[in-house]
Amino acid sequence: MSTRTQVGARINGEDTEFLCEPRQSLLEVLREGLGLTGSKEGCNNGNCGACNVIMDGSLVNSCLVLAVEAEGREIQTIEGLASGGALHPIQHAFLEGAALQCGICTPGFIMSAKALLDHEPEPTEERVRRWLAGNLCRCTGYDKIVRAVLDSSVQMRDTARSDGGRS
Repeated sequence: MSTRTQVGARINGEDTEFLCEPRQSLLEVLREGLGLTGSKEGCNNGNCGACNVIMDGSLVNSCLVLAVEAEGREIQTIEGLASGGALHPIQHAFLEGAALQCGICTPGFIMSAKALLDHEPEPTEERVRRWLAGNLCRCTGYDKIVRAVLDSSVQMRDTARSDGGRS
């Protein structure tokens, strides 16, 4: 019988506490314990990117992170991107550019794109392709996804300029 550990983290801007077993992955706790089902279990070994989240500003495969490692950390999931009912520019660009099909890989691609654009607001197409290389898609193909990331980077820069960088 495992001992459960209490973990406190800031998830999508809210202080959150949860109980987990030492062996449980962050993905398992997010989906089954906290009801944040946007992150998907694809391979469960860190190769597909479907479970990507941002932890303390870095992109991580939540299937490879133990939930106990989330203690005191800042975690952002796909559920935390939209604001006030408005989609994040990356989410909007994916919809507008038809950069999704079945949707299993989409949250991971979007979180990867967000991590890239947080660190590199003006990436080249080659940089986007390299950055997204850890995400696998069986349905859509990558060109529309890359275009959506590039389009959202332009939209995000234009929005930042028009509101004086307050976004």
